[in-house]
Amino acid sequence: MGRRFVPLLLICATLSQSTNLLACPFCTAVSQTLRQEMASMDAVVVAEATEAIEPSDTGEVELTVKVVLKGEKLVKVDQRVKSIYFGKAEKGRRFMLTGVDPPELMWSSPLPLTERSEDYLLKLTKLPDDDVERLVFFQEFLEDEEDLLARDTYDEFAVAPYSAVKALGPKMHHDQLIEWIKDPEIASDRRRLYLTMLGVCGDKKDVPMLEAMLTSTQKSTRGGLDALIACYLTLNGAEGLPVVNKLFLDNKKAEYADTYAAIMALRFHGTETDVIPKEQLVSSLHHVLKRPQLADLVIPDLARWGDWSQIDALVELFKTAEAGNNWVRVPVINYLRACPLPEAAAALVELEKVDPAAVRRANTFFPVPAADAPKKDAETSQISDSAASGLVQVFDSGKPLAAATAVVPQVGRSATTISAVNPLRLLFVSSITATSLTILIWLVISGGTLPAQT
Repeated sequence: MGRRFVPLLLICATLSQSTNLLACPFCTAVSQTLRQEMASMDAVVVAEATEAIEPSDTGEVELTVKVVLKGEKLVKVDQRVKSIYFGKAEKGRRFMLTGVDPPELMWSSPLPLTERSEDYLLKLTKLPDDDVERLVFFQEFLEDEEDLLARDTYDEFAVAPYSAVKALGPKMHHDQLIEWIKDPEIASDRRRLYLTMLGVCGDKKDVPMLEAMLTSTQKSTRGGLDALIACYLTLNGAEGLPVVNKLFLDNKKAEYADTYAAIMALRFHGTETDVIPKEQLVSSLHHVLKRPQLADLVIPDLARWGDWSQIDALVELFKTAEAGNNWVRVPVINYLRACPLPEAAAALVELEKVDPAAVRRANTFFPVPAADAPKKDAETSQISDSAASGLVQVFDSGKPLAAATAVVPQVGRSATTISAVNPLRLLFVSSITATSLTILIWLVISGGTLPAQT
């Protein structure tokens, strides 16, 4: 029964991508940043244990406020407050506490602080509103010896507008980024960030190192492959496409995850940069059409970017689709629906005779794909349309769930397909989702049993 929950959870996870609108394109925040948490609370203080704390059954501890970072009208220095903490701490240990729901504030579990992390908190309260100036501060703590600071500053970069990351370029520490990228022990999420930053501040001299990483057989070297490919193409331009095509797009032995990483990198360049002409990016995506198991990943991109040169190839894909890859049929129909050429209209009539159910699903659940609007500044990027693509894969039943889950995206894109949704269809799909979630909650609460029949 657990497997039945996964599609519903995947839908929720995919929709939640829309909350991360302006973020660094290849980074995912692990948690809310300290700055965000402080902004959302009514009061934030640094409190001290006036006596040693020992673990207890209740976990209730009493601390003395020493510094008020926010909420001066709600709490005062030397005020004693109660919280829940099941750890052990010596007398004099200091903690960050956040409080909500005045006038009787409810206090969070204490976050242990050192002198450095307390100083970091104090500086957070004085940071300017400018995104770039904040990133100047945060980049000094990216690989800090204190895990709290290293995690928090990574998350700050992960939620920062990509336009701010680009503007930081002249103040980035290029050589330090190279050192971190080369470190085989570095976590993939952090390597993604550092590769994204290198794409901003690097140059052609970095290309040989990046190409060596791409061609390496060591998985640790190729961690964060989507950002690695994007960085390589940013610094090498269209000259790098043949390498990417050969290794990941045209190579039928390439792993699914590697090919998808390359597709994400091309989407990034088609959306966020002008380094490579879009027609050359589209030409690279054509290689994926030769791999029927993966072709559905790029068909929406071809429609979005107005490439109508692949009608014959897609009609053949539709006709030859087998049970193991028949999910490709709905994207093909949507491509033909979007295409303004008369050949597409004729093909739709022909393919409806082959699989009327696929045509019906496409017409029922999906709007006619719209071409990308003129490119805007990254600050105006909206809902990830690769997130929408992930949702499409789930609703178009038939594709293996393992493959569907792999399409949950990282790269921000414009919401061209979402904006064209018929309100009635949107209401219908929303109702299905709400009903499914209600059933899911009931199954979890009841242990998987249905209500008794009377």
